[in-house]
Amino acid sequence: MSDEATGPGTRVLAIVAHPDDADFKAGGTIALWTGAGAQVSYLVLTDGSAGGEDPAAPRERLAAVRQREQRAAAAALGVRDVHFLGRLDGQLSVDEALRRDITRVIRQVRPHRAVIQSPEINWGFLPDLHPDHRAAGEAALAALYPDARNPRAFPELMLDEGLRPWTVSEIWVVAGPRPNTYIDVTGTFDRKLAALRAHVSQTAHRSRLADEVRSQLAQQAATGGLGEGRLAEAFQVI
Repeated sequence: MSDEATGPGTRVLAIVAHPDDADFKAGGTIALWTGAGAQVSYLVLTDGSAGGEDPAAPRERLAAVRQREQRAAAAALGVRDVHFLGRLDGQLSVDEALRRDITRVIRQVRPHRAVIQSPEINWGFLPDLHPDHRAAGEAALAALYPDARNPRAFPELMLDEGLRPWTVSEIWVVAGPRPNTYIDVTGTFDRKLAALRAHVSQTAHRSRLADEVRSQLAQQAATGGLGEGRLAEAFQVI
């Protein structure tokens, strides 16, 4: 399956650490996919309670705010199915329980394609070094292979919940050091920006948000050879 094959019947699952991660890294591409008829789901691993500009805001209140914001942002991109695991923001670690919980959602959604964060360090962009991002990538990768496809992994999912093994055909990695696929999102930039602005607690104070995002996407388009005036999101497709 390739990006060109995306259409009705295609199921995609984006697995990310925080609310807004999928929208910042892949929002334009996700809008293309949903526009072509694909069914896209989100799985957000943490509660997002370490974000925001007000240190006095209670973590529980911020977590609820960020969940609402993520649902609104997803809807702006055509995504209606959003799952939250609620792990504590800033303390995500790869353990058996996290792998099991991700595996559960993979078997529920049964995606053909997964979008995940890179477990590797990308020294080229400081925000990508967040330890939650790398932990999310490592846990998602382990859940995709071997856990979700292996009937001996977490047998209780099949025995108690009826969730049979599922193999995901493609993995699209964001924020990694070796992108090999550049998707032209020039036509969906406005929808991506609308999704980012739905994360009010994270972006309302960023007066240059549109310019910053456009600049990054333009650089990626140039790297991918898409031509002047184009905007692109970058992935390592496996």
